[in-house]
Amino acid sequence: MPISTLSLAALWRYPVKSMMGEELNSAIITNNGILGDRSYALLDLETNKIVSAKNPKKWPEIFSFHARYIEVPTLENIIPPVWITLPDGNIIRSDQADAEQLLSLVLKRTISLSNKAEQHASLEQYWPEFEGKNTEISNEAISGAADEGSFFDYASLHILTTASLTKLQQLYPEGHLEARRFRPNLIIATPPEQTGFVENDWVGKTLSIGDVKLLITDPCPRCVMPTLAQGDLAKDAKILRTIAENTVHVPFADKALPSVGVYAKVIQTGVIKRGSIVIIE
Repeated sequence: MPISTLSLAALWRYPVKSMMGEELNSAIITNNGILGDRSYALLDLETNKIVSAKNPKKWPEIFSFHARYIEVPTLENIIPPVWITLPDGNIIRSDQADAEQLLSLVLKRTISLSNKAEQHASLEQYWPEFEGKNTEISNEAISGAADEGSFFDYASLHILTTASLTKLQQLYPEGHLEARRFRPNLIIATPPEQTGFVENDWVGKTLSIGDVKLLITDPCPRCVMPTLAQGDLAKDAKILRTIAENTVHVPFADKALPSVGVYAKVIQTGVIKRGSIVIIE
């Protein structure tokens, strides 16, 4: 029997990894998450590492780039070109001849734009708690639970509830704990009686949205990314310390980690729409 009925408050897709994305009214859910999500990524040609906001010392401006599809992705046209808005407001097309040259100029490093990750692809992650030590920057594999060739950090769907956002705001009243800091795909609206980090209890359960069914696999561990500046949201290191109030066991890491939200695996594909009823069972 269902133990809780909720609703889908928002959907987000991020066409280019670590750039700002686009909010949707509906989305096609494939076996690898929202169609078109993280279909592109930038590659640092000097290190052969994927460009990621997880290393803000090297890529301090990456959250100032915005990406949106020129055409809506479909099952017949999975990866259309994207418009990329640069930090200065200029807009380029991903398929224009000088796109990589222009992106390299702004980022001050030579990069390429790819729509498929190489085998054993990785990114660099900054750990503020180890500032100044040899372990400050680590190399992290990607797509642990997603399809090979994808650019997800781990799983293909990331879910966050309004209850968790409310709890974080209660823990840190002077902070700005907006959903966009956490880059979720789905935001689930919870009823007032559900409080705290409710997703902690969802691991191992099934989430249904219409015909779509998702298996909740793990809490979502957090890194430095939610603390970074995004548009009118200022940099705020205290956010990471606030997240640490919810340190829970993460199965794929087999240890307790500061976490907010959950990862999910698609077990039945379909179309989801904003406002749809969500059932956890």
